[in-house]
Amino acid sequence: MTWEPQGDGLQQIIAILKESQSPDTATQMAVQMKLEEFNRYPDFNNYLIYVLTKLKTEDEPTRSLSGLILKNNIRMHGSTLQPEIVEYIKHECLQAVGDTSPLIRATVGILITTIASNGGLHNWPQLLPSLCEMLDNPDFNVCEGAFSALQKICEDSAEILDSAALNRPLNVMIPKFLQYFKHTSPKIRSHAIACINQFIINRSQALMINIDSFIENLFHLSSDEDHEVRKNVCHGLVMLLEVRMDRLMPHMSQIIEYMLLRTQDSDEGVALEASEFWLSLAEQSICKDVLAPYLAQLAPILVRGMRYSEIDIILLKGNVEEDDMVPDREEDIRPRFHKSRTHTIKSGQEAGGGQAGAAGEDDDEDYDDGLDDDSSLSEWNLRKCSAAALDVLANVFREDCLPIVLPILKETLFHQEWVIKESGVLALGAIAEGCMQGMIQHLPELIPYLISCLSDKKALVRSITCWTLSRYANWVVNQPHDQYLKPLMEELLKRILDSNKRVQEAACSAFATLEEEACTELVPYLEYILKTLVFAFSKYQHKNLLILYDAVGTLADSVGHHLNKSQYIDILMPPLIDKWNLLKDDDKDLFPLLECLSSIATALQSGFLPYCDPVYRRCISLIEQTINQEMLCKQSQTFDHPDKERMIVALDLLSGLAEGLDRHIETLVANSNIMHLLYQCMQDVLPEVRQSSFALLGDLTKACFPHVHPFMAEFFPILGQNLNPDFISVCNNATWAIGEICMKLGEETKQYIHLVLSDLFVIINRPNTPKTLLENTAITIGRLGYVCPVEVAPYLPEFVRQWCTSLRHIRDNDEKDSAFRGMCNMITVNPAGVVPDFIFFCDAIASWVESTTRSAPDDPEDSPWLQDTGGVRKIGVDLWNNSRPTLAERLVTMYNI
Repeated sequence: MTWEPQGDGLQQIIAILKESQSPDTATQMAVQMKLEEFNRYPDFNNYLIYVLTKLKTEDEPTRSLSGLILKNNIRMHGSTLQPEIVEYIKHECLQAVGDTSPLIRATVGILITTIASNGGLHNWPQLLPSLCEMLDNPDFNVCEGAFSALQKICEDSAEILDSAALNRPLNVMIPKFLQYFKHTSPKIRSHAIACINQFIINRSQALMINIDSFIENLFHLSSDEDHEVRKNVCHGLVMLLEVRMDRLMPHMSQIIEYMLLRTQDSDEGVALEASEFWLSLAEQSICKDVLAPYLAQLAPILVRGMRYSEIDIILLKGNVEEDDMVPDREEDIRPRFHKSRTHTIKSGQEAGGGQAGAAGEDDDEDYDDGLDDDSSLSEWNLRKCSAAALDVLANVFREDCLPIVLPILKETLFHQEWVIKESGVLALGAIAEGCMQGMIQHLPELIPYLISCLSDKKALVRSITCWTLSRYANWVVNQPHDQYLKPLMEELLKRILDSNKRVQEAACSAFATLEEEACTELVPYLEYILKTLVFAFSKYQHKNLLILYDAVGTLADSVGHHLNKSQYIDILMPPLIDKWNLLKDDDKDLFPLLECLSSIATALQSGFLPYCDPVYRRCISLIEQTINQEMLCKQSQTFDHPDKERMIVALDLLSGLAEGLDRHIETLVANSNIMHLLYQCMQDVLPEVRQSSFALLGDLTKACFPHVHPFMAEFFPILGQNLNPDFISVCNNATWAIGEICMKLGEETKQYIHLVLSDLFVIINRPNTPKTLLENTAITIGRLGYVCPVEVAPYLPEFVRQWCTSLRHIRDNDEKDSAFRGMCNMITVNPAGVVPDFIFFCDAIASWVESTTRSAPDDPEDSPWLQDTGGVRKIGVDLWNNSRPTLAERLVTMYNI
């Protein structure tokens, strides 16, 4: 296709491209409208590619911008562009790959990748051969431009390039890339390594065939003078460690020595990539054996890597000690994500009640939080990676690493230079989890020192000390309170009111951790704590106010009903209600406040009654608004999709109200359409909405079942459809809700049991089912057996063994009680069903710790329950006496009773 631009049209395009670089908002809006108007003309994209590739008299930023606008047009409208226009653009791109300008070459590469991704590589068959041919061009610009484009294609289309659908082009590309590892240009060498690195994790067939050659060439470039080449070498070795350990093992000593060197590289990007090696190595079973001889070299390198650089300190405003009066910028406030309510059964090792985090969640320490939370340093960096590496290695070596680490800590913790001292405090926090047992003997000396560091003159030292102390909070709360807990609590509360916002944030987060560890141990200090937190409400800027809500909510979760005293309520509730009244329904700040109030409502119980009516009504309104907005969105694309997080948070607050107020919520439920809204929420496409809906359903069932009862025919099929363990938290809450409903519904459950029973059996027998889901499923099956033993008992052989092993570890409570009663009812109906696994049932009965005086509703004397320390024997005798002869005969045969 031959095409030439019209002069007037070209000048219009250039003018609009120039205007688009203006910082003025009004100009930007006018430009956007003009661009939308231009997009109505098919050859507008021809003008854009012309400006990018042919109009070399224009400045490079304008030409590049033309290409980026074209890229967006192809991404959004590529499928509707005329074929001849697309072919023209492809042709011009390939002609411009070797442009003399690096910026234009990079833009052309981005454009090529976008076309290939949008239209498919199979629709541009000449692309890869053409680019590979250009690699042999003696003109550096052509070779580099082609490699730049190929690198982007490899990044975006790694799996497709290794597929048979394209006749496996990697069979040609990988060997060709390897040839350029020894190119005279470092830029070309870097591209070659980066291209092949894209295929390591997927174990691409073509790479695996050439793996020895690849590794040999990596080693050859290990001491390259170019930092980008060294960085890509390190990156390749880190990935090979995960994928082809067998090929690296013969060279492991040399690789470790190389990575020790590169971790100290003068280029921070290289040092960061090398530091990733230690994180990856720690996950390998051979880590301890191969790294032990080098640990004395590695540990001080990692601790040095934790120091703030001069640039870090400038970006963090580390020399600004007082900034609490400076308003936050909106861009400094990171998005918060609400964790939907999940009901779980507590295990025997845990204390406290009700619910916890989502099933299957990973509680690993997040080094993106607490270390240097600043928009300019929020990305992964050398400091965070070094701290994380020391953490994971401490978990590998445990106390064995202390003879090496302790002298380093002694040197750094008490250093006169605050930057070195700060890195020592960070290192002490990093080893907390892995080396706790070995550190216990040193903590009586270290904890008071750390508490004194909370008053350090440098804000960055105070903030990291908050984090490190939170890592040792569990030890602190188990020591004499006057000696450690009380001084720590008092100093953290002072830091919550610090004049530096970073310290405020770190102190709030640390105090929330202390609350979780101490729980009711904080009750004697509640008034002092509440007065401090409430004062912070009047002191904090926007960002830290959101974190403060979390600290208050965590306090409520930790102390529970102890918060329900008038003097505490009078301190806490007025400022929260003031905030509640100030915030509009569409204000994002409403979400953390709703989360906070959910915890408070649960803790205060009847103490929340004076505040419940407006809170309840607003939650209903938020849910209604979200549902209505989604309906409008489905009817017309002119409406925006609703932010469903506000609906999730509202559902969770209603759950908190139901759990806290119990039967007192009945009037509010009776005078609202909550059941109809719940019916819609339970069918939402978003799993988090369904998760919170089922939690609310279970809580309303417990609090006011007469209002739930009329909807059983609608609710039960939905519950059955959500017993899908691929959505763990949704499945968990649906399972829990079924158990609560059947205990209220009684024999009436018979008509619905077929909707859920088979799925529950699948879940309890599924390999690798998360512990919380397994326990909730076992509880619910037991409860179904309690109310419908005749219907469930025939299936005993399908689940009884897994049921017994699942419930033996959970603590004694009413849910466990009802489940075991259900099992006994089922055994009475079908004694033969338990015989092959009777020893597991006896083991589960023996897991009861508490003597219990609970009795069955009908006849206390017949309840097969643990009445004394001889509980297992009594269970056996009761079953012997009450069951059919079949059971007795088989027990005699199998267990010689």
